[in-house]
Amino acid sequence: MVVRAGKFYVRRRIPQDVELVVGRTEIWRSLQTDSLITALRRLPLVVSKIEALIAQSRFEAGISVDAMLLESESADDFLARRKTALKSAAIPPSTPSTDYTAPLPRRPISGPTFGEAYESYVSDPTQSWSDRTRESYHTCRKVAVSVIGEDLPIADVSRTHIRNFIDVLRFLPKNASKRFPKLSPREGADLMRFESAPSLISAANANTYLTSLSTFLNWSVNEELLHRNPARGLRLPDEVQKRDKRRSFSPGQLKMIFDAPLFRGCLNGERGYLMPGPERPQNARYWVPLIALHTGMRLNEICQLDVVDIEHIDDTACIAIRSESTVGSDDKRLKTGASRRVVPIHRTLLDLGLLAFVEGQHRDHQIKLFSEIGQGPKGARSVAFSKWFTQFLRHSGASKDRTCFHSFRHNFRDELRAARIDHDVAMALGGWTSGLSGRNKVSENYGNGHCIGTLREAVDRLEFACIDFSHLRR
Repeated sequence: MVVRAGKFYVRRRIPQDVELVVGRTEIWRSLQTDSLITALRRLPLVVSKIEALIAQSRFEAGISVDAMLLESESADDFLARRKTALKSAAIPPSTPSTDYTAPLPRRPISGPTFGEAYESYVSDPTQSWSDRTRESYHTCRKVAVSVIGEDLPIADVSRTHIRNFIDVLRFLPKNASKRFPKLSPREGADLMRFESAPSLISAANANTYLTSLSTFLNWSVNEELLHRNPARGLRLPDEVQKRDKRRSFSPGQLKMIFDAPLFRGCLNGERGYLMPGPERPQNARYWVPLIALHTGMRLNEICQLDVVDIEHIDDTACIAIRSESTVGSDDKRLKTGASRRVVPIHRTLLDLGLLAFVEGQHRDHQIKLFSEIGQGPKGARSVAFSKWFTQFLRHSGASKDRTCFHSFRHNFRDELRAARIDHDVAMALGGWTSGLSGRNKVSENYGNGHCIGTLREAVDRLEFACIDFSHLRR
């Protein structure tokens, strides 16, 4: 959508395969208004007419429309769809009719609507979801309802509806509710569709929406509201491979991080952390990166630690990652069930005085290990620290593409591999799921886990030889 002489227009580039048929490279249509809201209201109809023209041109050129679908459906789905279409199109010769103008009887609507069923699902108090997960499901519902429709009977949700949902996800803007608070998700996507350089959600995030919707549809099948899940097997292609999304810090980056004034000596631990000075602050900015590298803990797992989470088990100093908190039931959150674990404290952290810091917090009657870190708007304690660390990387010269605080977790995984730590032990230390399925996954439910001695032995084998921490020892 573009503006000319104060009026809104739709500009659509013609696909190369139908340029000769259409006879031009672009189509322009006026929305007959200078109001953004009015333009967005009129946009879907105009766009649908343009797309219909392109589809008709493809038909005339003999180009297969099925080849243009976002994701190929299975052979069974394809054949079922074709058979249904043929049956509905056929006129049995044994049932002649003389009244071809008679309206078709409307099928009575039975069962809940799409919006009602989805609301029942996301609001179900028996589901053991975290507040953050439940909120994400409500967000997905808002997008899905804006595309599929609040009042559509849940039994009528089809593959076509899901493909329309996917098409909107492809153009869904980042932070849509903040950028366009007066627009529905579909209207926001329509606005982005014609931007030259739109800021859109990633394919990974779009697939998260799709997975969430598919989970709801599976629930609907189990509740006998649907015969089958029409979203089964559909995903957006993700050009960024999982291994390429984030990477470990290089040895050079780690050196720049831990050679910064914050660790060698700075003016102070607040605004003066970038300037060389005599102080080595004992606060979250100093300890959180060190803990992340030597334990592989996620940022929020570290930021939400209580003082009592540092404990001795079988004469081994450990960090207990758990959801229980001395502050309250809403204070902590874990990503998965596997996140709950105990990690022996690496000898480097002990040498640098972590236990002395913990004891100091205890003497000061602090409940949280890092009391200066507060909860964010959605309850997570990592939000503000993550923003600060991004600035710290830039100021220290260690900022590079595809690296962030989470890269410490990748470095920890690299160390586990380098030390040839047993796979199951490595998974337990990092709080990763095993990735097993079927019969192999059943075995994961047996036994009491790894003893502290086994975990301590594994942690003691981690060298982190790529960086010298001697300048941090007092």
